[in-house]
Amino acid sequence: MSSSTPWNANPVIQEVTFKSKTRQSAAEKRRATIASWFSLESSDDDEGDIAEDPIDEEEIFDLIRSINDPEHPHTLESLMVVSQKQIRLKGNLLEVEFTPTVPHCGMATIIGLCIRVRLLRSLPERFKVDIIIKKGTHQSENAVNKQLNDKERVAAALENPNLLEVIEQCLSSADA
Repeated sequence: MSSSTPWNANPVIQEVTFKSKTRQSAAEKRRATIASWFSLESSDDDEGDIAEDPIDEEEIFDLIRSINDPEHPHTLESLMVVSQKQIRLKGNLLEVEFTPTVPHCGMATIIGLCIRVRLLRSLPERFKVDIIIKKGTHQSENAVNKQLNDKERVAAALENPNLLEVIEQCLSSADA
């Protein structure tokens, strides 16, 4: 997606697995419930559906696995940037760890923002989400982690129309 030379010109690509029909229908039901929260009509049943069907690591992975990489025409899952093992959920605390394809990846912040935006749009507000780079996999992991988990920095980044356009392109397959 970037017109300049990629940070990683030859990424390793893995074959992806497909989500189960049960998980897919649960995710679709949750999206419809969340969408109804923003409609003018309200229903007391909507909140009950979320409580009866708790969100787990597999469903979180299903939300982020199909996000496109900003540099390559591949998903984060196929580039092994995200995996279900890198998702930790304890109650309403969610930590998503990701692994950049190279230690000097200049797209790490954008990848983290894509994950954050996808989860912000998909999960109920009760979740506290932390996005972090896997320890030892990026030369600037502390700085990137600080940026990705600072609400003011994230809000400022999302006000940049060029950056938001890149994020929307990455998320376009995840919304399909």
